[in-house]
Amino acid sequence: MSPWLSAVLELSLAGFRTKAVQTVSEVIAFLSTGPSPDEVATYTVSERAQQRLRRLLTLNEAGLLSPEERAELDEIEQIEHIMIVLKAQARQQTAREN
Repeated sequence: MSPWLSAVLELSLAGFRTKAVQTVSEVIAFLSTGPSPDEVATYTVSERAQQRLRRLLTLNEAGLLSPEERAELDEIEQIEHIMIVLKAQARQQTAREN
């Protein structure tokens, strides 16, 4: 069983309702391949997802986010938090193995 299964389940059950679901789908697709700890530690989302996040952050700084965009940014922050935890766990696992 994949060590990333719990993250896949958490992401898939989180009920994302905005365009952030596209980023969630990317992350789930990646984690469902059973990546190695090194692959998890170095994973980044697509350029499309990164550009979307930069746009939302720029709008947020300018105070111009719509309620839908605010919800999307909140969901992306949840995804980011999960990935930070997974990357930290992956790095710890790699350190124990070396």
